[in-house]
Formats: sequence, structure tokens, C-alpha cells
Amino acid sequence: MSGVRVLVGTRKGAFILTADGKRQRWAVNGPLFAGWEIYHVKGSAVDPNRLYASQTSGWFGQIIQRSDDGGKTWHQPGTPAGEPTKTPEGMPKGESNKFVYDTSEKTGKPLTTHQWYDGSQHPWEFKRVWHLEPSLSDPNFVYAGVEDAALFRSTDGGKNWQELPGLRGHGTGPKWQPGAGGMGLHTIILDPSNPKRMFIAISAAGAFRTEDGGQTWKAINKGLRSQYLPEPMPEVGY
Repeated sequence: MSGVRVLVGTRKGAFILTADGKRQRWAVNGPLFAGWEIYHVKGSAVDPNRLYASQTSGWFGQIIQRSDDGGKTWHQPGTPAGEPTKTPEGMPKGESNKFVYDTSEKTGKPLTTHQWYDGSQHPWEFKRVWHLEPSLSDPNFVYAGVEDAALFRSTDGGKNWQELPGLRGHGTGPKWQPGAGGMGLHTIILDPSNPKRMFIAISAAGAFRTEDGGQTWKAINKGLRSQYLPEPMPEVGY
């Protein structure tokens, strides 16, 4: 009988729940990273032992954790073995924890501000990772949806991250505005039949689709309606 595994992220750590196919009795492993907010834990469809976790704290910042043995042990993939994972001041370190918005002349220079709560323009500021989505074909290829809303990817198992600036450069970026919980890219869905097609959702901008692996994007909110917005059926703002 096949087994079942549930990966759970909470405000006080992560848990791994396992059971047989009947799901009548569960074994609970955790809390892992006790006391930390875990925004997402996700396993690879290619390698079930490869897990990624987004560990975050208002005091110590964002940490990417990776397990290669199904959650028995964890490490920060951007920190070489044997090196400290913290600075002398106790802050997290490691390349895996660096998410830098694209401000290059060619692709990122115009992508500087989004709409703030009061309607003014506000600079993008990285806060945390909301969603981790491993590729369906390569355990070392993983996407990250972050706050302030942007999409990043790693091709080396989470050691280094690069933004896919086409999403923020869609043209509607200056109209994106944070919701009550912030402006986070909270959902990433990969199409198993087409590796270049992906769907993402942002609070509070809406849903977008790419057909070319993230280079260009299309808003897919047509038909949605909100009576609380100045424009009841805008292209973005949900």
C-alpha cells in the first residue's frame, strides 16, 4: 500500500506528517525550525527526498532551507559545508538567502516602483519567500514567489537566485498594490504538459500566465469583478 506525506508550514515551525494509504494513523515529525515562520515547504516531483522550505523571521530575515534526505537533515544550500550559517551578530548568511531585484539597464531599470496603500508609488523591497515550486523535471531547478511580488528561479538547488523580470515588467507593475497581508506572489502552478507554461497569482494584483518560460506574461483576470474597486473590472488589482 502506498504511503502519504503531508508537508506543513506554520508560524511556529514546520511538520512532516506521514501515513499509509488508509490515512487512519499519522506520524508527526516536528516542529522543524521551531519558533520560525515557515511560509512554504515543497518536495520535488522528481526526487521525493529533495525538500525546500522558506524560513522567515521579522528579526532575522529570510532563509532558504534544503533537505536531500526527506527532511531528516537540513542545510542552507548557498553556504559551503563547514562554514558558519550566521554572522557574528547572529544574522543568517549565505548566497541562498539573497534575492536581488533586477535593475539592469536592459531588463530591469524601469521596474522600480509599485502602488502603495495610499496610491503613491513605492520602491520594491524584498521581505520574504511565500512560495517554492520545484521543476517537474529537475530537482535542482526551483521557482520562488516573493514579497514584494516578483518571481525568482534557481538552477543549482537553491544556492543562487535570479529574478525573471518579465513579470514585473508586464506593464501593470506600477498598478500592483499590497493587500492586507502584503504584496506577495503566493501561488505558482506549472503545466505538466508544457514546461514553458506557468500560472502565478499575486495579492493584490491577480493571476498571470506565461507561455515562454517566464519571459513574457499575460494578465488572466478578465471576467472578475470587484464592487469595492474604483474600476469594477480592472486588468489587475485583485
